[in-house]
Amino acid sequence: YETKDFGPYGRNGEMIVCFTTNNDITGGNSGSPVMNGKGELIGIAFDGNWEAMSGDIAFETALQKCICVDIRYVLFVIDKFAGAGHLVEEMTLVN
Repeated sequence: YETKDFGPYGRNGEMIVCFTTNNDITGGNSGSPVMNGKGELIGIAFDGNWEAMSGDIAFETALQKCICVDIRYVLFVIDKFAGAGHLVEEMTLVN
């Protein structure tokens, strides 16, 4: 972290770890893929805020948030910390 050596996964010495969306999430959705409008994997859903608990009954865009881990951070961890860069090399990545 101190050296800001995030490789191709970071930008300008910064690493995005998480982001939120207004995707509808409920129990059992952890680990679900989060896609952009082009159908590209951009993250993995892992939690929702407290207001998201009502999603089984009604969806409230302004209140409910899905908490996601950024896929670039996942790739960074696989490559740098797990020492499994060979797995990343087998993937087709879109920049």
